[in-house]
Amino acid sequence: MSCPRRRVLVGAGTIATAATIGLAGCLGGDDTATEESAEPIALDDGATCDACGMVIADHAGPARQLLYADEDEGPATFDSLRELVAVHEEREVRGDELRAAFATDYSSVDYRLEEREGTQRISTHAGASAFADATEPVYVVDSAVEGAMGEEFLPFSDRGEASAFADEHGGEVSAWEELGAIE
Repeated sequence: MSCPRRRVLVGAGTIATAATIGLAGCLGGDDTATEESAEPIALDDGATCDACGMVIADHAGPARQLLYADEDEGPATFDSLRELVAVHEEREVRGDELRAAFATDYSSVDYRLEEREGTQRISTHAGASAFADATEPVYVVDSAVEGAMGEEFLPFSDRGEASAFADEHGGEVSAWEELGAIE
């Protein structure tokens, strides 16, 4: 994959994020608070996982964020999409309304695969520009490539890239709505 293509994809991701923020502003309530709360934040400056306390940028795998309609403070942050999905399912059962979910989009970053302790792991990208609306990408599940907490859901906005990744590293391609059933 060439560098210019990645720049185009990052630009497209930024446009998609802006559209998401604009749409969130139309949902009602205080427009200023809504816009601020629906934008991904960088998780690369010591941010910790709300589920386990690990420093997100220090560990492999996609970074992620959840924000609910009734929250005024910043999003809940995670170092594992499996943790995010588990927390989201609990919040859904309680009736909490999801305002925004963001995850690293591996189609928009130049990720690396690294061998650590006999396991292949994918690089972390925790800058705000690396995030996409987590409900939009497809996810590679059950691959041989792991994240911070072991087996991971790996998000790709480009279905072809996700399929190629799954072909090379094992796994299946699934939609956001299917992730809870995989747990």
